[in-house]
Amino acid sequence: MSHSPTVPRLGAEFAHTLPELSVPFSPQPGPAPQMLLLNTHLAEDLGLDPDLLSSDPGLQFLLGQHLDEDAVPVAQNYAGHQFGAFSPVLGDGRAVLLGELTCSATGRRVDLHLKGSGLTPFGAARAGDGKAALGPVLREYLISEAMHALGIATARALAVILTGERVVRGRETLPGAILVRVADSHLRVGSVQLARHVKPRSDQSDEVLDRLIRLALTRHAPDRLESDRPAAQELLAHTVHAQAELVASWMRLGFVHGVMNTDNMTLSGQTIDYGPCAFVDRFDPTAVYSSIDTNGRYAFGNQPAVAEWNLSRLAEALLPNIDPDPNRALEIAEHQVREFAPAFVDAYERGLAAKVGLSERYEDDHRVRELVRELPELWQETRVDLTQFFLGLSRLAGTIDETDTDVLGETERARTWLTQWRALEPETSGLQALNPRYIPRNHLVEEALADSVSEVVARRDRVSDSFTTLWDLVTHPYDWKPYTERFEQPAPESFTHSFQTFCGT
Repeated sequence: MSHSPTVPRLGAEFAHTLPELSVPFSPQPGPAPQMLLLNTHLAEDLGLDPDLLSSDPGLQFLLGQHLDEDAVPVAQNYAGHQFGAFSPVLGDGRAVLLGELTCSATGRRVDLHLKGSGLTPFGAARAGDGKAALGPVLREYLISEAMHALGIATARALAVILTGERVVRGRETLPGAILVRVADSHLRVGSVQLARHVKPRSDQSDEVLDRLIRLALTRHAPDRLESDRPAAQELLAHTVHAQAELVASWMRLGFVHGVMNTDNMTLSGQTIDYGPCAFVDRFDPTAVYSSIDTNGRYAFGNQPAVAEWNLSRLAEALLPNIDPDPNRALEIAEHQVREFAPAFVDAYERGLAAKVGLSERYEDDHRVRELVRELPELWQETRVDLTQFFLGLSRLAGTIDETDTDVLGETERARTWLTQWRALEPETSGLQALNPRYIPRNHLVEEALADSVSEVVARRDRVSDSFTTLWDLVTHPYDWKPYTERFEQPAPESFTHSFQTFCGT
């Protein structure tokens, strides 16, 4: 059935280029789908008409119904290391790639993707139900857009659609929902891990891994296709540096992803899958919130090391395409993966220097670098709130007085650091544009989600006022608004001590 010409057409580049890594799948929208939230700003950025998307034809389009005959919705297949253990087949258990959307104004191409849209063959193998509860869907909608506003590379949320059915999670029966999201792609380290071992179909002339590498570079680093080096080397180099920048941005913000399996690490360098994510209220490298991370593998402070480990798994999968000589391939791959640590440190420390007003002197003044490098240890000692620390520095002017030690803690070492920082004459006038006032603090997110689920259960079919207020603040994180003091404060210790996050499956 042909859809209206006003509804966007979707490409099927992934489905046609890599048929071995997916299965065709029709989304299951539920018995009574209804738009709950539409991200109008993102829709406009993508060249989409919010009024159209709010209409019934637009809703059907977002749900993957009545698409153009050229569209090929698929559930993607991939492998992955989950908590260090390799699973040869994982795949999208409850997600569907509708296709690629091209923005008419800019030519930018993104994936249009559904989460919670029905049980795929991959989900059936894992005894899932293919559905998503409203709470986790709202979490990803809220936090991914907050991350975007904070300048973090991320998949983004376009819409939340109620399905009109209930899903069972533990002893609760909750409203079902579908998340509509966009990303530069959904190619993952796990995609490469699977492609390494999959045989090409008879109608394909090239190996699966060759095609995946070319597709990834075309989507994410087209300039690297012109290199004299093998494409696999270029893909590895791109992913190493993209992930170094990404994880450095997480660490500066206090973000804990929670489930850094290789199937959740993108080749694009975007954050994806906000299941058990959280934010540290007090700086603590050992902080773990995910209920399933019982050994702390993905603790806040472990994230750089885990990212490097994941990149080593990517390098292993790419070895045959890096060089025909196995020894030479291993040597090249090891060298490229070793570039992650210095790239991460450089990105992390340069970012910190900017956030404390010393970016212009970072390169040439060893005192600046030493002062920046001291911060994580000092934060751990004083258990500082990162957001409050940077915001506090942006407020300081003139000489240090007794009250200014509140920014970093009441210790002699903290006082010394502040004195040395002031002596370097930091540029503080622009710090409020670099350091957010509002982030999605865990206790505020939980309150907003619980209130919103209650609204839907009560058949008011809207999100709560607490959700709307929090959304407005975290999607404009640098803009002060009156009467919002509680949104700036960390959670009480009693909340933080017992707080856990869940994948939502």
